[in-house]
Amino acid sequence: FAIRLQKEQYYSEQHSSLINKAYQTLLNPLSRGLYLLELSGVEPVQETDCDADSAFLVEIMEINEKLAESKNEDNLEEIETLIKVKQEELTREVTAAFERDDLQGAKKLLAKMKYFANLEGKLKAKKIPS
Repeated sequence: FAIRLQKEQYYSEQHSSLINKAYQTLLNPLSRGLYLLELSGVEPVQETDCDADSAFLVEIMEINEKLAESKNEDNLEEIETLIKVKQEELTREVTAAFERDDLQGAKKLLAKMKYFANLEGKLKAKKIPS
């Protein structure tokens, strides 16, 4: 496109950007689910939407505490595995909810996924040496 007209180059850049954004949205199960809800006209997901029972909240708090206290790589690997397993489980549940056309159920599950995405972000930040 380097030899094309300025206008064509501009359109090409814009479409490339949109395609990259779409790919990144669809690549991640959480962002993909949020996008599907948006397409269906469902309000954006909030953490308060998960109707989190006390057991779920305790689980999140325990993982947060383990993460804050962990000093070695082995502990971080264990937490990473736990988070990954939970995310995969929630992804399967969200997929099933969308297949049943249970948008409110999917919304609640996506709210739980947000908690685990937050934990994953904290884990990545902890693994990067300062």
